[in-house]
Amino acid sequence: MTSTTTIDDLRSRVTGEVIAPGDADYEEARRVHNGMIDKRPAAVVRCTGTADVAAVIEIARREGLDLSVRGGGHSAPGFGTNDGGLVIDLSPLQDVVVDPNAKTARAGGGCTWAGFNDATHAHGLATTGGIIGSTGIAGLTLGGGIGYLARKYGLSCDNLLSAEVVTADGQVVTASEKENSDLYWALRGGSGNLGVVTTFEYRMHPVAEIYGGPIVYPVDRADDVLRMYREYINDAPEELGGFVGFHMAPPLPFLPEEWHFKNVCLAVLCWTGPVDQGEKMVQPFLDVVEPVGMMVAPMPYPALNTAFDALVPKGLQHYWKSSFARELSDGAIAAHLEHGSKVPSIQTAVHLYPINGAVQRVGADETAFAYRDVNFSPVIAGMWDNPADNDANIAWVRGYYEALEPYSAEGGYINFMDKDDQGRIKSNYRGDYDRLAKVKAKYDPDNVFHMNQNIAPAK
Repeated sequence: MTSTTTIDDLRSRVTGEVIAPGDADYEEARRVHNGMIDKRPAAVVRCTGTADVAAVIEIARREGLDLSVRGGGHSAPGFGTNDGGLVIDLSPLQDVVVDPNAKTARAGGGCTWAGFNDATHAHGLATTGGIIGSTGIAGLTLGGGIGYLARKYGLSCDNLLSAEVVTADGQVVTASEKENSDLYWALRGGSGNLGVVTTFEYRMHPVAEIYGGPIVYPVDRADDVLRMYREYINDAPEELGGFVGFHMAPPLPFLPEEWHFKNVCLAVLCWTGPVDQGEKMVQPFLDVVEPVGMMVAPMPYPALNTAFDALVPKGLQHYWKSSFARELSDGAIAAHLEHGSKVPSIQTAVHLYPINGAVQRVGADETAFAYRDVNFSPVIAGMWDNPADNDANIAWVRGYYEALEPYSAEGGYINFMDKDDQGRIKSNYRGDYDRLAKVKAKYDPDNVFHMNQNIAPAK
C-alpha cells in the first residue's frame, strides 16, 4: 500500500494535479474508456511537462510501484491504469503548434485526434490519424496508426518526424533520424515500451475538404460488397481511403427507420483528391449493391474523423481482436459473412482497413511496424453497454477472430490487441522483435514501462 509520505512527495515535486483515493476527482480520474477496467491506482498525476513525468517515474521506481502511462485512455486492455501504482496522465499536454511553411505540427502527448485535426485543419493540413476523435495521438502513433489517409501518406508512425521522450531513468531526450535514431526506430510501432512521449512532431499534408462518408447495405449483400472492395481497393488511386465492415445500424436520419438496429454491411470512404472527382471514385460502391442509406458528400476532414464519436462514449465494455491479411480471400469473406452478420451491439465495429499504397513503400525494417507486405487489417472492436452481456459478446469476438485465423498472417495490429494477446507479441514484430528487445534493454533495462503489450528487455 502506498504511503501518505509517497503522495506528499509527489505533491511537493510536481506542478500538475496529484489525485489520490479520497480526493473529490479520484473516481473520475481513475476511469479509462473501457468500463470493464475497475482499477484503483495510488495516484493519478496529471503531468504538465517533462519534469512532472520524470518525477513520477523516479518515485515509481524508488517505491517499486507499477507505472501506467495514459494518453487518450482508449487502450482496450486498460493499460492506462493499474491497482496500487501510479498513473502518468498526459491529458494536460494539449498544445498543437503548426508550421504551415514547413508542413509540420508539434503536439503534446495528451492530444486527441479531434483536437489535433481541428488545429491543423485551420492551415489546410492533416496527417494520418484514427477514425474516432477521442482517440489519443500517442497510443495510435506508437502502435503504428492506421487511418483514412494511410494509403496516400502512410501510417501515423511513418509521419512521425521526432519525439520528445522521458526515458526510464528520467532523462529527457529527442528521438529522430539524427538523434537517438535507435529509439526513433523503436518508437514507430513499439507501442508504450520505450518511454513517455511528451511531444510528437509530425509531417503534415495538404488535406482540407474530402469527399466521402458512410454507405450502408443490407447485410445479406455483403458478399458482393466485399468482393468488389477487394478488387477495387487493390488498384484504386491512393487518395481513396476508408474501410468496409459490419455494424448494427444506428438510428441516424439518413437511414430508414425500419433499418435501425438491424445488422448491416457498410463502407466508409474518404477521397482526398480533387473534390470534384470524388463522386466518380465513390460510384463503384453505389453501383455494386443498392444502399439502404448513405451520407456521402464533400466535408471537412475533421468532420469525418469525429462522425462516429457519439457511438463510443467513455464507459462501454470493450474486448478487441485484430489480424493482418495479405488478401481478402474467399475463405475470409465466408468467415466475415458468417460472423459479421451477427454484430451483437450498436457500438461494436468490425472494420477491414486497407494498408496498401504508401504503407507498403516503407521497408519492414525501417520502423518497428513490421507488416509491410499485407493489404488488409481486419479489426473486431467489441463494445457494448451491459456487463451482463460480457461472456456472450467476448465469445462472439473470439469466435470471429478464430474463424479468420486460417486466412490471416501470424501477427496482428497491436493497437487492437487485448489483454490476453501478450503471447502474440513476438509474432506481431516478426524479425524486428530481437532488435526491439535490444533497444528496450538500452532505454528501459528494468522494464519500468511494462503496463503495455510488453517487449521484454534483451538479456
